[in-house]
Amino acid sequence: MIINWFPGHMNKSLREMAEHIKSVDAVVYVLDSRAPFSCINPELDRISEGKPVIYALNKADLVESEDSARWVARLSSGKTSAVRLNSTSTNASKVLADRIKSVCADKTEKNKAKGVTAVIRAMVIGVPNSGKSTLINNLCGKAKTVTGNRAGVTRGRQWVRITPQLEVLDTPGTLYPKLDNEETALNLAFIGSIRDEVLDIPELALRFIERIRDSKALLHRYGINPSTDPAETLFLIAKARGFLARGGDIDTERAAYAVIDDFRKGRMGKIILERA
Repeated sequence: MIINWFPGHMNKSLREMAEHIKSVDAVVYVLDSRAPFSCINPELDRISEGKPVIYALNKADLVESEDSARWVARLSSGKTSAVRLNSTSTNASKVLADRIKSVCADKTEKNKAKGVTAVIRAMVIGVPNSGKSTLINNLCGKAKTVTGNRAGVTRGRQWVRITPQLEVLDTPGTLYPKLDNEETALNLAFIGSIRDEVLDIPELALRFIERIRDSKALLHRYGINPSTDPAETLFLIAKARGFLARGGDIDTERAAYAVIDDFRKGRMGKIILERA
């Protein structure tokens, strides 16, 4: 399955981020906890080089705590650190704000010694639909940025004041210019970082079913034991859910959309696609 999606605005966004990185003190790199490695864009890595980076493992409630803890350990070294959080929960803002202040403590202390109150500025980056804007709204305590449960909602940069001493820059979700690795491309498609309009959802569902066949997720959600044939499993899911097309035929296409949506919204239980 060939997947490639890189709208023109993303190239512009990368150039703008490279310019604005000079004026920020830290970078908050939002990753989806279900596929952290696939969410790390080499272009964004290059842009953030030289700045303290905080990896925010978002949607941590959708994976087992021991899995996200291993990712926190793997991503914490040198100038990088990691926190696990859920951008919709009330404690997410404090966890992240405290970490930003911690990695920028040197600047705060230097300015304090000069009698100056420092304003910490952080840039928030990540792939589409990773939860960047929701996290910023959580930090603010109210909706200041545009959010949506689909790829490509944020189109322009937005500076948001969190406190008198902390400002963050929301940026558009940005993908790789070319998705050469099929597994990475599939992971990004599974979690909703690629627009569904450019995907073959029935084929994507078959690939997802094949990926999680050995887990208990399908039994948990649909009450079926998966077959070794993903197409047969999708048929069984459609039958179990009572999805019928005109004429009474089993509607496997509708089942395909349901499978992908159920995974993205955590209805299948806790599933991780990449382990540390």
